[in-house]
Amino acid sequence: MVVTKFLNQKIFMRTTTFKCLLTLFAILVVTCSYSQVKESEKIDASAKVLSDFIVMKDKIPQQLLEITEGIIVIPKLINAGFVLAGKRGKGIAVVKKEDGSWSDPAFITLTGGSLGFQAGVQSVDLVLIFKNRETLEKIGNGSFTLGGDISVTAGPVGRNSSASTDYKLEAEVYSYSRSKGLFAGISLSGSALDVDEKSNNAFYGEEIDADGIFSSEAKEDASIASLKKTLNDMQ
Repeated sequence: MVVTKFLNQKIFMRTTTFKCLLTLFAILVVTCSYSQVKESEKIDASAKVLSDFIVMKDKIPQQLLEITEGIIVIPKLINAGFVLAGKRGKGIAVVKKEDGSWSDPAFITLTGGSLGFQAGVQSVDLVLIFKNRETLEKIGNGSFTLGGDISVTAGPVGRNSSASTDYKLEAEVYSYSRSKGLFAGISLSGSALDVDEKSNNAFYGEEIDADGIFSSEAKEDASIASLKKTLNDMQ
């Protein structure tokens, strides 16, 4: 009787452990699936921002797009403050490969703060245009600061770059923002760009850094395909 009771307890413990493992596995599967959906939505939102910028009256000049080798898109960057201001957003970064094709997107974050008379909250669609791929690839080495590690200039608009004071297109990075908020503009000086490792690992299903994403073979994904079509249409 004692042996039977012991065996029953052992069976019960094994069954309970197995059920717990199944439950944990199910939670992990659901969590990973949700993360992938969330990141796919971020890619779709970024493609939408780029599409909207193409059709705007004051759009990014074609001359600049033709020499662009890297782009960062941050949909709905939040800029808020009262005297002290802060900004935070998540987006994607892509670089143009040597064969002229676009890389898969790496997920990034932008965080910054400023001091000055600013009151209100705004949601900004932000696009950063990089003339040189190597400049954007620096993000693979860790965080870098806009206005510090690299210079950022408000981008020229219109059909050609002659409408801008920087008509020779000599800056490293050009910024474009679209906003319906309370601010007249947005300052990026001092803002930090970082790789979003958690989002990258969740979306690609493995531990992978930005350099690995930029240089890897294209991932078969509908959101990425749509994004690359938009990027190609821009040029």
